[in-house]
Amino acid sequence: MGSERRERMKALGARLRVLRGESGMTGAVLAQRAGVGQPTVSKVETGRMVPSRDVLDRLLDALGLDESASHEVRELLADVVAAEDSESSVGDSVTGTTVDEEVRSARSVRSFQCVVLPAMLQSAEYARHVFESAPHATPEAVGRAVAARVDRQSVLYEPGRESVFVITEAVLRTWPGSPALMLAQFDRLLAVESLSTVRLGVVPWRRPVPVLPRHGFTLCDRRAVVIESFDSERVSTDAAEVAAYEQTFARFERAAVFGSDVRGLLLQLMEEFRDLGDTLTP
Repeated sequence: MGSERRERMKALGARLRVLRGESGMTGAVLAQRAGVGQPTVSKVETGRMVPSRDVLDRLLDALGLDESASHEVRELLADVVAAEDSESSVGDSVTGTTVDEEVRSARSVRSFQCVVLPAMLQSAEYARHVFESAPHATPEAVGRAVAARVDRQSVLYEPGRESVFVITEAVLRTWPGSPALMLAQFDRLLAVESLSTVRLGVVPWRRPVPVLPRHGFTLCDRRAVVIESFDSERVSTDAAEVAAYEQTFARFERAAVFGSDVRGLLLQLMEEFRDLGDTLTP
């Protein structure tokens, strides 16, 4: 992250903190009224997170600001975005900011993947392999991207959120690195699957898929869908397109197994990867 963007993020956060103080609200009260997690308010105010426009609007509405003050804060966000656009970096293909920023601003997230694990479920080492495969990746950029991804996964634990992930069994059998990496990844999936805020479904290879999957996508509330291609992502808020992806997700969700069936499958695959690791050991 460039120094100019970092300074503008701090300026945005500091202004929001002052406005919150003037309103007499605590961070917890503001988060509750805005319908976001308290960690989100904290990270925005300390300049560690760029809020999406939707999250910023929620914060401004909750603060009850007049039009002049709201315009001032929105201009500060525009300055951050402008600094981001002007920086020369490895880009969104490494940082993954499109998905991450949309996801953390949503109260309901539904994600389907057919090759790679959803970003919010990846272990640090799995994410490292994802980012290292991006064009023009550098060790420094990859390190920052992995740290940011792991940090943003904290939204999975925030009350009031619902996250539903549906993947094909092929995702669990498409592995980077080593069998040991996948064993650690399966441990994380088992831990996340037990959360009351998360549902994890798998379409087993024994079941035919309802639609031949061509790419992954993530629905954020009912307002947006992040559509992934081989080397980029785009966000659509077109109502018809969002509705079409909602219908597609529902079909994959009906084909998936959940709960004890998923846990049983993960434990079975862990045994297979242990055996595979033994065969690869010299």
